[in-house]
Amino acid sequence: MQPERIWTAALVVIGDEILSGRTQDKNVAQVAAWLNVQGIRLTEVRVVADRTEAIVEAINALRARNDYLFTTGGIGPTHDDITVDAIAEALGVGVEHHPDAMAMLDRYYATRGGLTETRARMARVPAGATLIVNKVSGAPGIRWGNIFIMAGVPHITAGMLDALTGMLEGGRPVVSRSIGCWVAESEVADLLRDAERAHEGVAIGSYPFFRDGRVGANFVVRSPDAALVERCLTALAEALRAQGRDVVADGI
Repeated sequence: MQPERIWTAALVVIGDEILSGRTQDKNVAQVAAWLNVQGIRLTEVRVVADRTEAIVEAINALRARNDYLFTTGGIGPTHDDITVDAIAEALGVGVEHHPDAMAMLDRYYATRGGLTETRARMARVPAGATLIVNKVSGAPGIRWGNIFIMAGVPHITAGMLDALTGMLEGGRPVVSRSIGCWVAESEVADLLRDAERAHEGVAIGSYPFFRDGRVGANFVVRSPDAALVERCLTALAEALRAQGRDVVADGI
């Protein structure tokens, strides 16, 4: 029996404002959640500055070892929005104004002061690219092969992801269930390891916390196989109870 194909994606978050702490990134969580529904696993995330060499290196490294690569940030109209140029350099292609993007921007800005040269920068794409529909604002996202270039503003990113829903090939979505326990995770580390080994195909994540003066942990069981998740979760809960632990369904 052939092992199930696992589809993977990486995300490059681009922007000095993220690295400086001026802006808190919200796109990692929403891209990860969206990918899971598509049956694609987000395997790695890299945050890079607005520097061409940093973007080029990240693009070439991550696209080579994943089925899909997403980027957020740096596709606006200002001088420091260099994502398109950097990705084009990474791909070894030129940059061109996409005619459909120009038309979209022309319509959008018809009652907003017109399409200026600065605004037209948002129609620039790596040569050979197609567009990702953006119903939130005028500038579309960009697709080049397995690379998806999206805005950094979270609600605009969400709109672009919505336009891509059902368009990418993937596997089964990962199912996750959780339980919680008032216990230090170090006290049950062997139990968690044994439960994971006994249910091949699952991953168990342990998330400790300190609350109300007490130490506890939530345990999350993940797999594309929902039935396997349930079996593993049941076995894990029984093992914890056998140690005299109180188990809280769905986590604490």
